[in-house]
Amino acid sequence: MSDDNSETTGSDEVEVDGTSGFSTDFENADLGDEESNQGLFDDLLSGEPIFENKEVLRPSYTPHELPHRSDQINKMATILVAALRGETPSNILIYGKTGTGKTASAKFVSKELESTSQKYSVPCDVEYINCEVTDTQYRVLAQLANKFIDKNKERIDDRIADLESVLDALEAYDADAKRRRADAADSSDRTGEETASDPFDFVSSEETRAETETTVSETDLSAGDDSSDIDTQSGDLPLETEGSSNESGQPPDSPPAADPELADTGPLDRDETTSDSAPLPPDHPLESTPFGSRSEVEDRIDELEADKDSFEEVPMTGWPTDRVYSVFFDAVDYDERVVVIMLDEIDKLVEKSGDDTLYNLSRMNSELENSRVSIIGISNDLKFTDFLDPRVKSSLGEEEIVFPPYDANQLRDILKHRSEVAFKGNALSDDVIPLCAAFAAQEHGDARRALDLLRTAGELAERSQAETIVEEHVRQAQDKIELDRVVEVVRTLPTQSKLVLFAIILLEKNGVHSINTGEVFNIYKRLCEEIDADVLTQRRVTDLISELDMLGIVNAVVVSKGRYGRTKEISLSVPLEETEAVLLSDSRLSDIDDVQPFVQARFEN
Repeated sequence: MSDDNSETTGSDEVEVDGTSGFSTDFENADLGDEESNQGLFDDLLSGEPIFENKEVLRPSYTPHELPHRSDQINKMATILVAALRGETPSNILIYGKTGTGKTASAKFVSKELESTSQKYSVPCDVEYINCEVTDTQYRVLAQLANKFIDKNKERIDDRIADLESVLDALEAYDADAKRRRADAADSSDRTGEETASDPFDFVSSEETRAETETTVSETDLSAGDDSSDIDTQSGDLPLETEGSSNESGQPPDSPPAADPELADTGPLDRDETTSDSAPLPPDHPLESTPFGSRSEVEDRIDELEADKDSFEEVPMTGWPTDRVYSVFFDAVDYDERVVVIMLDEIDKLVEKSGDDTLYNLSRMNSELENSRVSIIGISNDLKFTDFLDPRVKSSLGEEEIVFPPYDANQLRDILKHRSEVAFKGNALSDDVIPLCAAFAAQEHGDARRALDLLRTAGELAERSQAETIVEEHVRQAQDKIELDRVVEVVRTLPTQSKLVLFAIILLEKNGVHSINTGEVFNIYKRLCEEIDADVLTQRRVTDLISELDMLGIVNAVVVSKGRYGRTKEISLSVPLEETEAVLLSDSRLSDIDDVQPFVQARFEN
């Protein structure tokens, strides 16, 4: 794949590796009014940056090369090559855990497909939809419809521009033809003036013509033509009648014919031709087009403008779903092309809206006249097809590709490949990439986690104005990422779950370890009274504790107490102070007074 790296000179905005940013020149910067500039960022900008291009470490970046994914990429290419032959590719389902290169590989292949289709002038469009964001049938169809409407309008504008250039060429051809005709007429006028300047030219011309005709007559008589009425001996010649011609086929006083190359410029277009079958000159602007006249070109422009005006963009809400589908269908089928629709996180769409969208998309080809549609579904869930309608499952899963997790060595290769572009020279110590790869390999080989670790370590080193990223920066980045994840999870918990978690935190703050469910429930009830919230049953609170355990916020282990039964021993799995701060940022929990926990009596086995 060709490298798309580009830089623009003479402008502040640059593009590198498909990502845009702004160039900066701090040495020659004009600080302006020093009184209004407090120097807040001056010290921070004084150090040398570590990053060359930070964007290559973000999940949104699509690299030009994907290490250890050549088998999956080649398999996708062998399936999608049918689109370049004008055929319908098989639908593809891509499976794999988070960070295994599914989306990056699919986007890489789609870029190659589109660039190759342009190279061979094969109409092929690829559209990407993230179903975690666009998670309803209406939104998916509306977004696709609007994208294809925009593409159709762009193509119509291009075609109108081409046809207008044909009309411009016709105008130029017309002007050139008129000029050549005018030049020919001027040449004829000058020749006539020169002939009329000698008053005896006509007499000599008459004598010459008489002699010529006498010679012709004698020749005819000698051949036995006795019936001739011309008496060659008498010298009486027939009088010149109106319309008689000289040798050139013109009246004696008419100017000679103009140069045929100048006179025969051909008609401007077939509107001016007496016969529709009359061929156009080779240099005529319409000769290489399917149009026979200027009016046909103008009619086609009017048709295209009417088509463009007929497209109506779909609003994000308010229309019946069948109308949205109809607009999407018409927009896709407007042109002859192969369409590949990439649905990332397709399981989220099925979970939220069912399989109606997939059913409609997978059955479109039976109704389309001009275009063909193929679907690529990307999912983290290997079993999501178990919930699909059998008809959808059979048509959608024509081809399946599984992306296995990366191991530590493969993650090391990926990080090394990206770091060569992301960082300036000698910015990484030797143990940074192996440590990032080891941390990420512990979590099911997540390349996204490895890249986040490396990028965060670089940001921490840059903030401390260090010249090199070292192992300590990686460990700090690991703690920061984990804390950021916890903060986001805790912040988005429902109020009842926050109350249960707050009860566990209060117990740990007061020195209670191996907390049991009953103790949590007692504190939970008092917290509900403080904020006037509904109190759930102890069984429901136990379920909420299990949900917190699944999220990794607490650790709940079922232990046996002998004749006293079984209970859960609960401990906090996240930093206490940071988690408490997130909980207290909730307006409902911030007003809770200090609640002293009541600790139940303990019974040992």
